[in-house]
Amino acid sequence: MKIIAHGIDLVDFGRIEEMLEKHPERFLKRVYTKTEQADADKHVRRVEKLAGRFAAKEAVMKLIGTGWRDGVAWTDIEVVNDPLGRPVVNISGKVKEFADQKGIEQITLSITHTSNFAIASAVALQES
Repeated sequence: MKIIAHGIDLVDFGRIEEMLEKHPERFLKRVYTKTEQADADKHVRRVEKLAGRFAAKEAVMKLIGTGWRDGVAWTDIEVVNDPLGRPVVNISGKVKEFADQKGIEQITLSITHTSNFAIASAVALQES
């Protein structure tokens, strides 16, 4: 496999808290899938979980290179955990179409947190 693209993003927890205060239902429905919302609801540090997922979605969009246009939806990118707890990204809709056009066969993801920030790094891979 070879790396063909990389994306990274940093999110301040305060930004997510602000969106949850101003537009709680609209923000959650627009940005997160039902699975992501349910997963975050299980965590004591819910905002931290949501911020990590937000950063991951932004990182994926950066590696795709299209931005939030042409029918791309936040929920075209879903971040879940595998049985070992590692973050896994599932793409669908327009994001999947753009990834296929670019020859992206796999996206690996890493998310980490500090006391106030979440950072995510996404790497697009293609068979050599």
